[in-house]
Amino acid sequence: MGITLHSGYFYVFELKKTTEQRFWEKVEKTDSCWNWIAATNNGYGIFKLNGKSVRSHRFSYELYKGKIPKGLTIDHLCRNRKCVNSEHLEAVTQKVNVLRGISIQAINARKIYCINGHKFTPENTMKRKTGRMCRICFYNTVNKYKQSKILHKLS
Repeated sequence: MGITLHSGYFYVFELKKTTEQRFWEKVEKTDSCWNWIAATNNGYGIFKLNGKSVRSHRFSYELYKGKIPKGLTIDHLCRNRKCVNSEHLEAVTQKVNVLRGISIQAINARKIYCINGHKFTPENTMKRKTGRMCRICFYNTVNKYKQSKILHKLS
C-alpha cells in the first residue's frame, strides 16, 4: 500500500501485485506438498492469468521448469491434485499419467498375473476390445463350454 500527498490531501492506493505475488498468497506450504487454498475445479487449483483461468499446478510447473512440452501433460507425483510444488510435478504423456493413477484401467495394467495365477506374457496374452485376457484361461473356458455342450447332447 502506498500513500502520497497531492494538493494537501493524502491519497491511499494499492500497489499492483505481481502475478507471482498473487499466486503465492494462495499457496500453503507443508513439509512436502504446497497446497493450493483458493478456487478449485475437480480438485485442481484454478488461477486467473490475464483474464483466463489456468490450472495452478501448470502455472507452477512453467514458473519453475519452463514451458510444458507439446503433447505432454503434468502429472502429480504426490497424487495430490492441489499440490503446486514443482518438485512433485512432471511432464509426461497422457498415457503415462493415466497408468500411474488409481483408475481401474491403471490397476489392471499393472497386474502381471491373471485371476487364476497365469503370468501375462506376450505369448500368453490376448488383446480384446475389452482389454487383455490370459490365453490359457480363454482356452480353458472354451473347452469347458464345448464339454458342457457335448454332455448336454448326450443326456
